[in-house]
Formats: sequence, C-alpha cells, structure tokens
Amino acid sequence: MLPLGTPAPEFALPDADGNTVSLGQFDGATAYLVAFICNHCPYVLHLRKDLARLADEYQHRGVAVIAINANDAECYPDDSPERMKSQIFEAGYTFPYLVDESQGVAKAYRAACTPDFYVFDRDRYLCYRGQFDESRPGNGVSVTGSDVRAALDATLEGERILDDVQKPSIGCNIKWKPGNEPDYFGKA
Repeated sequence: MLPLGTPAPEFALPDADGNTVSLGQFDGATAYLVAFICNHCPYVLHLRKDLARLADEYQHRGVAVIAINANDAECYPDDSPERMKSQIFEAGYTFPYLVDESQGVAKAYRAACTPDFYVFDRDRYLCYRGQFDESRPGNGVSVTGSDVRAALDATLEGERILDDVQKPSIGCNIKWKPGNEPDYFGKA
C-alpha cells in the first residue's frame, strides 16, 4: 500500500467525454478523496449511490472528490468511457470520473482493487488508504461510508488517523492489461 504521508501522485486524465482533469485543478481544496472504481464490479455497484451521497456532502465542505477507472476497457468493455457516462448518471456522481488508460496513475497510487480509497490533506499528503466501510455485497451490513467518512472528518479537523484503523479495501482486482501488471500485483 502507498505509505501514509506520501504526496499525492499528480495526474492529468480524460473524463468520459475526453475533457482532461488534473489534480492541480483542485488547488485550495480542504482535503482530497481519490477513489479507484469501475462500472461493473459488484463491490462498486454495492456502494455507488452511497459514494455519490458522501461525495456530495463533502464537496460542500471543500473536499475535492475524483474517481478513476483504470480497468482494461478492451478486455472488459463494461468499463468503457461510454459505459462510464451511464454510470455517472445512474449513480448520481457529481465528481469527475476519469479514465486511466495507461494504468500509470493506478500504479503510482499502488491501487489494487475496485473500490480503493485515498484521503489526502489540504497539502496533499496521504492520511488514509483503505475501505469505504465494512459493508460487502451480501454480508447484510448497511453501506455507510463510515471508514472514509471518519478519515475525511479527522483530516478536516487536522487530526492524525491511526494506522490500525486503516483497513485495506476488498473488491475486484484492477483489470490490468496483459503484461502491464505492477510489481506489487500478486500473480498466481
């Protein structure tokens, strides 16, 4: 996992319409939430509406929220930019949802699965990386976003987030292009 305190890796990626969005466009944000998601993963589908609500709430508090889809859309056409447009509408996303076609940004963040969440402070230093909450498809636990919410609240208050409360995300592996798997990706 990306070590706490790491500066946010920069990026400039296209959204589903081809407009370039960069991390630098959000200078002055009170905090940053970067989420690696996709269109077809059941774990993302399970929480997408709650992610949209959480994002809307924290955007009103000055938090920059950005989602990135790094999946190989050629092998997984459900993750194409065209399908991203419908996902944005269906989920109610009010934040940029970007395409990492080279998968270089996912590697820079050491993203492993969808969903995977990163909270950075106003100076863009990593404060939290991990799960949205304890809910999973079929486990009967309500989706609340409690882990990300607690991380954002602590970050906005200038409090340190303890490492032992940071639980890795669980979801579908990022769909790496053949031969593009990162060194940290476990190969069977």
